[in-house]
Amino acid sequence: MKYDIIVVGGGHAGCEASLAAARLGNKTLLVTGNIKNIADMPCNPSIGGPAKGIIVREIDALGGEMANNIDHSCLQVKMLNTKKGPAVRALRAQGDKITYPKVMLETLNKQENLDIKESLVEDLMIEDNIVKGVVLEDGEKITSKAVILTTGTYLKAVILRGSKKTESGPHGERPSKFLSDKLREYGFTIQRLKTGTPQRIDKNSIDYSKTSLESGDNIAYTFSFDNEPLYKVEDQVPCHLIYTTKETHQIIMENLEKSSMYGGYVEGIGPRYCPSIEDKVVRFKDKERHQLFLEPESLYYDDIYIQGFSTSMPEDVQDLMVHSLPGLEHAKILKYAYAIEYDAIDPLQLKQSLETKIIENLFTAGQINGTSGYEEAAGQGLIAGINASRKIHHQEPLILKRNEAYIGVLIDDLVTKGTKEPYRMLTSRAEYRLLLRHDNADLRLRDYGYNIGLISEEKYQKFLKKKADIQELINLLKTNKITPTKDNNEYLESIGSTRLLDGITLYDLLKRPEIALETISHWLDIEYSNEVKEQVEIQIKYDGYIRKATREAEKMLDLEKVKIPENIDYDRIPNLASEARQKLSNIRPTTIAQASRISGVNPADISILMIYLKKEKRI
Repeated sequence: MKYDIIVVGGGHAGCEASLAAARLGNKTLLVTGNIKNIADMPCNPSIGGPAKGIIVREIDALGGEMANNIDHSCLQVKMLNTKKGPAVRALRAQGDKITYPKVMLETLNKQENLDIKESLVEDLMIEDNIVKGVVLEDGEKITSKAVILTTGTYLKAVILRGSKKTESGPHGERPSKFLSDKLREYGFTIQRLKTGTPQRIDKNSIDYSKTSLESGDNIAYTFSFDNEPLYKVEDQVPCHLIYTTKETHQIIMENLEKSSMYGGYVEGIGPRYCPSIEDKVVRFKDKERHQLFLEPESLYYDDIYIQGFSTSMPEDVQDLMVHSLPGLEHAKILKYAYAIEYDAIDPLQLKQSLETKIIENLFTAGQINGTSGYEEAAGQGLIAGINASRKIHHQEPLILKRNEAYIGVLIDDLVTKGTKEPYRMLTSRAEYRLLLRHDNADLRLRDYGYNIGLISEEKYQKFLKKKADIQELINLLKTNKITPTKDNNEYLESIGSTRLLDGITLYDLLKRPEIALETISHWLDIEYSNEVKEQVEIQIKYDGYIRKATREAEKMLDLEKVKIPENIDYDRIPNLASEARQKLSNIRPTTIAQASRISGVNPADISILMIYLKKEKRI
């Protein structure tokens, strides 16, 4: 059977890629090793968090599925960093590990143009350096115009506990043993990476009197811009906080060489920003304790996930470690922690569209590109699905800029800087993070989603109404003015604000730190949605900072407009530093801005490159 697009792997990247491809009218096939593991959450039972939660909102703004799916399957929701500025606020939800994949599978099964096949892909069909389809484990060949690889942690996957190694996926599934070798034969640089997960504990064996309660927020939230809250705040499932003890640290240090990592059994490089507990104890010896969260995995079973306690220690040492924790002295371990190693490609071999530089019409997304996290994977999957569709229909790819989306930052970092360890998105990676907020993801990206064809007319009209309401409210605040009357000054003083000496618009009054939009309702009836009011208040209060960030972004955009020809020969450019010449030749940036972000390429090299391009009349 012939398909337009084949997606290999049914994780979070594969789900987004296949849905995007099918929704854009392409006959799509999703090939996965086990249909029961589609949209599985093998590690942390949560979606969102700092930066990651904003990625989920961006996925929704573009027409992806993750936000809608977690809205239908959340156990507890929190808005993080509410006491800080809007640039770092983000939603985080505990997801139900049974409901989340169930809802996603239902969405996939109902999607027109999408078939699902259970099998392993062992090879690609390549003709004249163009992918033509896939070869399954039984030798069956399925042709397509484009292929998207979203293989997660399954390429030559090995589970490690101490010195014990088992060829296996996260749940004992068969790993993909041959595909990464084939990719190496085709010219891809393959690297070995590692991640891990903690123990699962029987919730009935925990003494909760020794823990601190962590409840969800008393305000109901949604990740999707188009959903109303689908849960009641009073029905949220609680989490609990505990800390490691001196005994925990002593057990780890006494058994350090039994760990897969410190015993020399690990080949892959682990995530710097989500390290194992033994790594944290070794690297942060000055810390007397590390916080751990006890998080429910599902309403349908009793497993509790110990967030922050990932380890590759052997099982007998894990018993000692778990029982040293407060409230877990008699805990029953239902599943032991493990590390997992897997193959990934060097993301420097990707274009910004996520098409590979080595094989045309072959795209990759998710952990195969060196990232960690469900959200990073889903964001890449959505972009890969969009761009695979656009490529076979001879359309320009969707390239999100660094000032437009965290997804843009993520992909640009991967294809420009590469990664030697599992890449995790952090707010600190985004130089324009004040522009990339949780609250404005739709304002940044919904036009793209609509123009591409993933946002319906109904959703788009709702979005346009919101934009109009925002502008209308801003205009109201600019045109309504108050004067320094006795009543006005007494009211301002009563709320801790300064008296007026002259008249002032409500717009300028709202810029005062102690004045909220709710305060303004003393003078003006504000009958708009909470979403609109939040957006207006942020835009006004942070106007100066937003303008400054926008100006800085515009300077970068000028350099993004300066294209570098694909066929440029860097060896012909005199005076380029040897490291810059090597890096530029290897990465082959498409713009001067991208070239300037390459590690090892300094401003002098950029100046030389610009002079050469002007001399050769290439710009």
